[in-house]
Amino acid sequence: MALRFGDKISTAATDYGAVLLDERSGQYWELNPTAGLIVTTLLAGGDETAAADALLAEFAIDRTRAEQDVATLVEELRASGLAA
Repeated sequence: MALRFGDKISTAATDYGAVLLDERSGQYWELNPTAGLIVTTLLAGGDETAAADALLAEFAIDRTRAEQDVATLVEELRASGLAA
């Protein structure tokens, strides 16, 4: 399922990944390059498999690790209230 941020969550790509701003609380979330690629892929309409595929294409990791990284990040973003 594609990731969706609330209308009070801003995203910006950086040289080191991405930054999320929760405008409700003023809290920033800095994402490393792996997390930035996951978020970019999901926000572009890709599903979790596409995000894992993007990680495999960019980083020297195996599929199990890529799928775990995607699932963990998505769970954390949803648990924090940043994403649905």
